[in-house]
Amino acid sequence: MVDNNEGQPDTSKAFAMLDAFASVGVTIFDLTFTNIKEDARGRQEVRGHDENQSLAVVRQSMPRLMANAPRQQNNIIVRPHNPPGVLVVQLDDLDSAKADRVTPHAFMVIRTSKGKDGTGNYQAWVAVNDAPAGKEAAKDFARRLRKGAGADRTASGATRIAGSLNFKRKYAPAFPLIEITHMNPGKLTGCAALDLAGVVAAREEPRPPLPAYARPVTPSGRPSRKKWPSYSYCVQHAPMSHGEDRPDISRADFTWCRTAIEWGWSKEDTARRLMELSEKAKENGERYAVLTATNAASSVERQPYRDRSTPRPA
Repeated sequence: MVDNNEGQPDTSKAFAMLDAFASVGVTIFDLTFTNIKEDARGRQEVRGHDENQSLAVVRQSMPRLMANAPRQQNNIIVRPHNPPGVLVVQLDDLDSAKADRVTPHAFMVIRTSKGKDGTGNYQAWVAVNDAPAGKEAAKDFARRLRKGAGADRTASGATRIAGSLNFKRKYAPAFPLIEITHMNPGKLTGCAALDLAGVVAAREEPRPPLPAYARPVTPSGRPSRKKWPSYSYCVQHAPMSHGEDRPDISRADFTWCRTAIEWGWSKEDTARRLMELSEKAKENGERYAVLTATNAASSVERQPYRDRSTPRPA
């Protein structure tokens, strides 16, 4: 039972969000359903996950999903797939000032909660029509855009549907409504415009590989055996999520993946292991795990040296 909400679920707003994605060419989505129930680490229970759903199927099922969500206290989460020739970038975890900077270039901005300071927690969605060719180059540009905009650098690209309630225990009983605060349907932007706006971080120059003498060794002087880093250590030492009193699991996942890759694991093995350890990976699916491990591997290639202590072995 839901009482004292900031607003009531509104399917028309869900349709408006889907239409905004469609206006920049998105036709395929992944759907995930999480419940308000959380474990000791604040990770929500995953109730379902459907990949590669067409826009028509998602629209058709949305009235039923929106009607059932309040009774079951479920979150309805959509992840848009990039359409041909367009890079869709989620700029997550923005305060109002950061959101204002990127709004002129976004086709949609949403407000997910009041935020810790009361000014709001926002997501901006940007569609880039001239992103660098090649999968890795496009990923690097998206990473630099997230960094330059001050957004969550490891955002999964999944979002709660507009018009639904944000079911988290800390918000009870006044669960915030996911609201669209800005829409510019069909808005496409280019790399140069984003760069000129000062929201794209500079490229990082790769550093040379870690020399053999600097690699971890055992007390006997032999090369250390490959071990998995401690996932719980990464969670415990992760920064707090913007506007929330819990660790940023995206950052923890990224740090854990980066450490595992630095310790000699492949990004494929790292992604598979992350699926076993991270509730966020289980919630968002294999694509999230692969993307996080891939971004971590790219980070290691760019900046192989670490200036701080790394997580202990599990």
